[in-house]
Amino acid sequence: MVGSLSIIADDQIPFADKVFSKFGNINLENGRAINKKNIKDADVLLVRSVTKVDESLLKNTNIKFVGSATSGIDHVDVDYLNKSNISFSYAPGSNANSVAEYVLNSLITINRNTNTPFSLYGKKVGIVGYGNIGSRVKYFMDVFNIECVLNDPPLFDQTKSQSFVDLEEVLQSDIITLHVPLTKSGKYPTINLVNDKFLKKLKSDVILINTSRGEVIDEQALICFKKRNPESKLILDVWRNEPNINIELLQQAFIGTPHIAGYSYDAKIRATKILFDSLQKFLKTNFNYPNFLNKDITSFVPNISEPDYSIESIISQYWNILGDNISFSQYASLADNERSTFYDSLRKNYPIRYEYGSGIIDTNKQNESSVFNNKARSNLRKLGFKFKNV
Repeated sequence: MVGSLSIIADDQIPFADKVFSKFGNINLENGRAINKKNIKDADVLLVRSVTKVDESLLKNTNIKFVGSATSGIDHVDVDYLNKSNISFSYAPGSNANSVAEYVLNSLITINRNTNTPFSLYGKKVGIVGYGNIGSRVKYFMDVFNIECVLNDPPLFDQTKSQSFVDLEEVLQSDIITLHVPLTKSGKYPTINLVNDKFLKKLKSDVILINTSRGEVIDEQALICFKKRNPESKLILDVWRNEPNINIELLQQAFIGTPHIAGYSYDAKIRATKILFDSLQKFLKTNFNYPNFLNKDITSFVPNISEPDYSIESIISQYWNILGDNISFSQYASLADNERSTFYDSLRKNYPIRYEYGSGIIDTNKQNESSVFNNKARSNLRKLGFKFKNV
């Protein structure tokens, strides 16, 4: 069966043609263009988050295996797959490090690009959702000795861990970052979690970060909150109705990016590998996975007298997150029917971004005499950076 297997894959799954052609014939499609007609005779469907996988897509097709190269599955009707005896795999945790780096970079960018003095030190970070990503964010905050408070009602129900606190307490934090799945039913639905009631409890100068799903936020309520509290800052990577996003909310965002927080090269490769392993298990094959090596990237240590700021400088130098912003002026100048194409093009043409683990810091002679001390070195290593000539 393997040789004659027919596979349809989203063309944004990295190296899909090289990896999955081992199993059969593969055709790459734009994820938003995948439909019943072009998958009808396929055996395997591999998607990302832009393809809605449900009965309307799969009924009366030959699909036997669905894989999603994503950590979230709100775009997949898993119940229908189970009922239809269609095997399913996805990639939880594959983008956790990438998203945590996005959160950290965003906070450092605020520190370095605002007129009002701001420092992470002494701030309290509220993490809503403590799965793969939320726990990784906390790890990064721990590196800097930043206090975190955690809220995850489903996980508390499972564990009864006293590490978790009520949402009310989290909402008093200086920084709130959302890492919840999108759920519309059950005991703890997250759709419209950030609503008027939620927002009224926030500090007027809060930093609110959303890298989970756009539908977690009532966008009109958030716009009103921002107008009432201009000193607050919004960091938004996800939006309702992508790719037709809310232009008024985009205008209010300090950082507004096109759903790329988890788009590091490393995260994408992990997701591809997870789907490869799952499909191999499903088909009972024994192929070798190709080796896709990361490019070594060298960062240079700035000659700064304060070690903490040298760390922030290195991180900002390694990834300038402001360069990933959706240009409001460009987006606003487009006709309504052009904006979705523009948004998707930003994602499709997103430049390769490597995680900190690919960063090699070259400590040259000029910097050896700086106060770049052992603590700073240790913290950078904890974040994943490596050192050259040390």
